[in-house]
Amino acid sequence: MRISDLHGRGRPVFSFEFFPPKTDEGASNLMATVADLGQALKPDFVSVTNGAMGATRTRTLEIVSRIQADLGITAMAHLTCVGSSAEQVRDEVRRLCGRGIENILALRGDAPADADGGGFEVAAGGFAHATDLIEFLAANFDVDLGGACYPETHPEAPSPDDDLRWAKRKLELGARFLVTQLFFDNDAYFDFVARARAAGIAAPITPGIMPITNVAQIERFTKMCGATIPEELYERLRRDQDDPAKVMATGIEHAIRQCRGLLAGGAPGLHFYTLNKSHATRSILAAVQA
Repeated sequence: MRISDLHGRGRPVFSFEFFPPKTDEGASNLMATVADLGQALKPDFVSVTNGAMGATRTRTLEIVSRIQADLGITAMAHLTCVGSSAEQVRDEVRRLCGRGIENILALRGDAPADADGGGFEVAAGGFAHATDLIEFLAANFDVDLGGACYPETHPEAPSPDDDLRWAKRKLELGARFLVTQLFFDNDAYFDFVARARAAGIAAPITPGIMPITNVAQIERFTKMCGATIPEELYERLRRDQDDPAKVMATGIEHAIRQCRGLLAGGAPGLHFYTLNKSHATRSILAAVQA
């Protein structure tokens, strides 16, 4: 099933995102988590992120293949520009297509954690931007392409308008849908969607939801991607940061309200950044679907 075909059926599209573990044991645990969530919550699709280098990229192929073949859940592979030439990307997509994977989220990707701090570097014979990757994939493969967008603006973008222009360009080059970076204030999403529609973007824009389960972790993530945490929520989290149970309860409570508000306001679905854990996502989506 192509993800772009899941939209427009009169109901929200729910999806989960996972990252490929580094070990066989981790892969087995992840498959158990996906099976658990799949059986309980019936997601429309799941996605698996792409590691910066060879080993985890191979695991992405293995895991998306197993999810789709063994669990019967539509799977989407993330593909980035990091560390790959065009020919390496071509080979990777051929292998994905050979396993029946026809959905790809095309991203520039971040510099590896061990980079020297100089920012993103283009691989020899590779791609500099997600738009370059999308154009290449659309010209060479019959796959359903998605792209990322940023309600609070990509941290490297010179302005919100410039950032929106590149989101639109992704669709002009072949992407069929957009998934947002995480955010915690629904106004940021709805304002972005309004600007996107005014700019002529008609494609589905699915909000990305990250349940807060750890204060230090979410501070790190928001710093990296330029997202903000509403002050009232942040005060509650900081007050209880040494009590994991209270932090998780606060994060789940906020996410439930956030998701209900997004769907009531017309969001086409919800994409959960699960961090390979099932409890928070299960609690949130079960409440939203009730």
